[in-house]
Amino acid sequence: MADHTLLLKNADLLCTMAAHPEKGPPAKTAGQANDHCGDEIKNGGLFARNGVIEAVGETQNLPNTADRVIDMTGHVVIPGMVNTHHHMFQNLTRAVPAAQNAPLFGWLQTLYPIWCNLGPDHIYWSNALGMAELALTGCTTSSDHLYLYPNGARLDDSFAAANDIGMRFHGTRGSMSIGESHGGLPPDRLTEGEPAILKDCQRVIEMYDNAERHAMQRVALAPCSPFSVSIDLMSETAKMARAYKVGLHTHLAENVEDIDYSLNSFGMRPGEYIEAVGWVGHDVWHAHCVQLDKDEIDLFARTDTGIAHCPCSNMRLASGIAPIREMLDAGINIGLGVDGSASNDSGHMLNEARQAMLLQRVMKTGDALTARQSLAVATRGGAAVLGRDDIGQLSQGFAADIAAFDCRGIDFAGAGWDLLAGLLFCGSAKTSYTIINGKVIVDQGHLVTMDMPKLLENHRAMTADLMRKAQWT
Repeated sequence: MADHTLLLKNADLLCTMAAHPEKGPPAKTAGQANDHCGDEIKNGGLFARNGVIEAVGETQNLPNTADRVIDMTGHVVIPGMVNTHHHMFQNLTRAVPAAQNAPLFGWLQTLYPIWCNLGPDHIYWSNALGMAELALTGCTTSSDHLYLYPNGARLDDSFAAANDIGMRFHGTRGSMSIGESHGGLPPDRLTEGEPAILKDCQRVIEMYDNAERHAMQRVALAPCSPFSVSIDLMSETAKMARAYKVGLHTHLAENVEDIDYSLNSFGMRPGEYIEAVGWVGHDVWHAHCVQLDKDEIDLFARTDTGIAHCPCSNMRLASGIAPIREMLDAGINIGLGVDGSASNDSGHMLNEARQAMLLQRVMKTGDALTARQSLAVATRGGAAVLGRDDIGQLSQGFAADIAAFDCRGIDFAGAGWDLLAGLLFCGSAKTSYTIINGKVIVDQGHLVTMDMPKLLENHRAMTADLMRKAQWT
């Protein structure tokens, strides 16, 4: 196969997000960098071959030609952002009236009966729409936590959507095994037998996981939460994941109800519980972690356990504000997650980074989290959480995963002295170009890998089908 080359040139600003330990305290790990954003290059550009960056720098120092040349005049270019936690199927049930004002447990109990009617087509079209939405906001790699499989739905449906959209994708094989009749939260009909869960986990890993550098598809194992699976399943899942060298993911310490459940059911706080079942380490990341105490933060730091921070969802469900500043200072790997699109109700990665920055200021002071620090969390921080050393920054040998924002519009007027910070302080923009694995997925603001009217039409049909079956109007 012939080489395919890509040249970006003349960017007003290109930010590499590469860590420079010499400019500050060294990072605790190679992935989660300190608070610097690497080189900020005026009149910048990059050259990539077959989806991998070969050169980054000022335009005059790069090759002159390529198979695809894009003039980035008027744009800020950053690494593609990394979404570390999502439930894409939930975008079929955005803003459901009865769930609009409920906290986590009540919100789930309202929506579970609707989700019982999901099937393969619902999963495919909701995932396609979710990934399209992410790509249009500068996300190039996403995980997704699919933890229910009614009516023949499979994780394969998510991988099919990722392939068609062109998203770099970490599919997590979630699970729920304890229903209402055994003291769990979900309806029994949304749960699965644990032997069947483990069998399908093995199948999905063997079929889809690719451990190679620059891989487009990876798998992690992800029991939904401590209140929906058994202790045995948590432990057995961890053993399988480590045998296959794949990641582990779940929800943890999301709100005070979560803490109460853990204390009442296990006699332990969430941190004690996950340590007991083997769910700490560099291969583990937990979503939310809003209510971790100091000892639990120390545990995460000591064991290199990662966190997916979901600020908009945490606000939406009144779960609280995660102490991200303290966690970063402790050396914990932290990425951002837009979370389910029925608890956000959006998949806008740049807006998620903005809210992360602002919430820490609400908790502490005006410099608690700077724009550059938040962008670092959104890019190389997310890469570290997902265990990747090949995405999250624009450097030689890294994947050509790129987001470019046009700064000549009304949202950026008056921000010319710091366009990078303007990405977060100004209106949450969508990309002009999103490039994944060297391929243009969003071109001049338009998704090019799937017909958008068809995507929206099919998504509306899936939502209508769910509402009809659940007897909602």
